[in-house]
Amino acid sequence: MFVEGTLRWQVTEDCPWDLLMALALRDLAGLTKVEQPPIPRVFPAVARVMHPAAGSDPLPRPTVQGHTSNPDPATLADQWRAWWELSLQRERRPIVTQLKPPHFELFDRAIELQDLVTEYYEDAVAWAAERHEEYARLSLLQHSRRAADIVDVVRDREHELRRQAGYFRLDIYVLPLAEPGAWIVAPHTVVVSTSLRDDSAAFRDWFTPLIAALV
Repeated sequence: MFVEGTLRWQVTEDCPWDLLMALALRDLAGLTKVEQPPIPRVFPAVARVMHPAAGSDPLPRPTVQGHTSNPDPATLADQWRAWWELSLQRERRPIVTQLKPPHFELFDRAIELQDLVTEYYEDAVAWAAERHEEYARLSLLQHSRRAADIVDVVRDREHELRRQAGYFRLDIYVLPLAEPGAWIVAPHTVVVSTSLRDDSAAFRDWFTPLIAALV
């Protein structure tokens, strides 16, 4: 995560691990339109972990003893949505993920979701690790440009108003999605597709009216 701003305003940018995992598991489970607003499917799609010997057969999936293998879709969607909404809150999201095998105690009170994570954890974690590393590498290489995309827009707005920006905070989560765009997902929190963030001109075109509304 990197932070731009002053004592008066702050913009953070990050690609949170738990959000990557949540979206990967959502897509693997075939859940659609469970969050508001709906977030597009991830890109690239999550690949199944292949059996090392056969080279084509997915690894057998463990199940949690005593739990149903056919969860109620509505219950699973509700449990996933609660996890998603919690993970969107930067103050409540742990610095180190609590999503840890083999028992995933984080979901002891969300059994259907716990079963889903147990079944697809290897697939999701392999995909999330690649996407997180890609984001970290590009953020380091492009840090100056990405910082300028934010700071220049705010300074242009200050110059237009002939005053300093008042207090505001904005958290930007950059996620690998199949459709370019941005989605307001919580107070002062926006999900931005990787494709939009990588296009400096398009990002500034989107960011400018948002800053005009905040400053």
